This record gives sequence, structure tokens and C-alpha cells, in this order.
Amino acid sequence: MYGSPSLYRRSVRGAMLLAVFAVAACSMNPTMSSTVVPLQATLSGAAEVPPKESPGSGTLEASFDKSTNLLKWKLTYSGLSGPASAAHFHGPAMAGANAGVVVPFSNPASPIEGQATLTAAQAADLLDGKWYANVHTAANPGGEIRGQVLPAK
Repeated sequence: MYGSPSLYRRSVRGAMLLAVFAVAACSMNPTMSSTVVPLQATLSGAAEVPPKESPGSGTLEASFDKSTNLLKWKLTYSGLSGPASAAHFHGPAMAGANAGVVVPFSNPASPIEGQATLTAAQAADLLDGKWYANVHTAANPGGEIRGQVLPAK
């Protein structure tokens, strides 16, 4: 069919090489890569500024889509000194510093689920680790538990 065995071998090698390049090109295509960044936080009274003596604890699981600037989250907590009176994302602030509210949660009851579209500046602060989530109670109106929002491990 190809006239000679060596021509056949070269054709097979060429086809295999083409297949390898095609697979490599697909894996390097930026449109096929994920733009979603998983985020997390562990909330505690010790992380509040100033620290609080609280048996409460919580976890935040979130994702941020860099192509749409959409942040989605689920925050669960338990063991607070009383019912939550408010909960929000704050920023920009690193651990050990306080900042204003950037995204309030509509309902502070656990589990708290929601989403928000961020501005470019908010997205930059979030991805730089300059946001934290906290939950407030009547006994701790400045916040009872807090956690710095960081990339998930």
C-alpha cells in the first residue's frame, strides 16, 4: 500500500507524533483550563481582633471565578454564645487587622450560602488573602468568630 516498509513506518510514526502534539495542544489551551479558584477559611474566636473566648467555630468553603468575578460561598458554624446577629466578608485586611464590611450576608443563620459579583479591586484583595469572614452575636457585637479567606489546600 505504501510501496515500502520504511515509508509505512515513517507514516505510522508521523501519525503517532501528530496524535501526541494534538493531546499536548489541548492540555495547554487556556480556554480549557479552569478559572475557578477554591477558597477556604477556618473561623475561631482566637482569630478575632482582639481575640475572643468563644467555644464557637466555623468553616467557609468558597469559589471565585476569575472570568466572571463571581464569588460563591457556604459558611457553617456552631457553638456560638448565642444566635448570630450578623455575618459578612470584611476587607481589605490581613490577619491581625480589622476592616470594613465588603459583602454582607443576607441571613446569618448557619449554613450561610450566597454569591456576589466582585469589582476588580475586591477580586484583587480577595485573591491576595486580604478578606476575612466573621460572625457576630449579641455578646460579641464586633464579631465572635473569624477566619482569613485563603486559597484552599
